Amino acid sequence: MRGTTMTKPKIFAHAGEGAWTPTPDGNRRRVLLSTDELMLVEFGFDKGGVGALHSHPHVQASYVAEGRFEVTIDGRTEILEAGGSFIVPSGLVHGVKALEAGRLVDSFTPPRADFLALNQRDSA
Repeated sequence: MRGTTMTKPKIFAHAGEGAWTPTPDGNRRRVLLSTDELMLVEFGFDKGGVGALHSHPHVQASYVAEGRFEVTIDGRTEILEAGGSFIVPSGLVHGVKALEAGRLVDSFTPPRADFLALNQRDSA
């Protein structure tokens, strides 16, 4: 389209790229990639760190990249280690506790506008 500038979404993220943002619960996150349909976010936890029980309208898929986590979804709790994963359907109450220091890589659809707004504010 002539005269129109379209921004292409970032489609690659390299290890360690991007700044960590502190979360209200004392953990940290960084948005790795985001499009209009999907976002990928890395969360870092110290041993004993908690992602408090909460819910949101986004579908969330999570991969345990490092560590061990106690994961609760809709009242059901399981222990997942590195290589494990879980899906949180829209609206279900869920949370995690880090049994050792670790990282989760979460994807959200649609993207979390609240995370993007915080990222833009923190990088300004």
